[in-house]
Amino acid sequence: MDRLTAVTTRSALRNWIEYGAVRGVVGCIAILPESLAMVVAGGCFRILNLLVPKLGKVALRNLQLTGLAETNVAEMHEALSRMLFTFSRFPSITRGNVSQYIRYEGFEHFQKALNQGKGVLFATAHLGNWELSAFAHALLAKPMSVVVRPLDNPLLDAFVEQRRSLSGNTILGKRDFMRGILRALKANQAVGILVDQNVSANEGIFVEFFGEKACVSPAFAKLAARTGAAVIPGFAVWNHAEMKYILRFYPPVPIVGEPAEDTQRIQSAVEAAIRQYPGQWLWMHRRWKTRPPGQPPLY
Repeated sequence: MDRLTAVTTRSALRNWIEYGAVRGVVGCIAILPESLAMVVAGGCFRILNLLVPKLGKVALRNLQLTGLAETNVAEMHEALSRMLFTFSRFPSITRGNVSQYIRYEGFEHFQKALNQGKGVLFATAHLGNWELSAFAHALLAKPMSVVVRPLDNPLLDAFVEQRRSLSGNTILGKRDFMRGILRALKANQAVGILVDQNVSANEGIFVEFFGEKACVSPAFAKLAARTGAAVIPGFAVWNHAEMKYILRFYPPVPIVGEPAEDTQRIQSAVEAAIRQYPGQWLWMHRRWKTRPPGQPPLY
């Protein structure tokens, strides 16, 4: 069953129940004091883990594959809880108070890239607070475009998209996103894309990722080579000492026009960032689901 079929077979009742539950949780967290809100957010993810135990199993399997034994699932739940907390606060985050939540590091890499006049492609991942990174960048610097996968629940999708665009960003759905990307890059603007997701074998190529072959789309690297846009890895990671996020931009990834080589270099940059902040990566994603021909499944 493809995604379109799955969406059309979802019942309206299920959509409304899910929507009501999420709106209720987000609304509750939004009005609670931070300490209590974090407890509620953490409880939500513990309940989710009980209802869908395979998520925890996938996370543990990923930890085994990467060899990052010092990381644990509890750290990931804390990171997700903090992201849910900040997402609930989006309507109240403005240019006047956004610095209470996040600050830049490595902004000069972004500025130098803009000076080249061909736009910027942010290679980001499910690391830290990927929702806040784009939202805050629009307030701290300038609005950008963000490529997203529409949620299966159309009610939730509309709700999340409305929240994401509150700071002025343009949301590009994956069904018809290329025109929007090219338009933004031509205007010397930034576009953020999550590049740490598994794709099917007919869509992607295999690269090294934590010592295992991972299937990833080469489209990002091809787009960078075609447009001349600078590729900057960027992630909003939590800093415990400062009790806020750091939106960290790394030096641009060299693009030479060889899709396999460029894609590997981009994925290696993402891996390096995850190794710096392993507890803040979304370990529940089956990153190595697609296997090279003849190799057994890892999950």
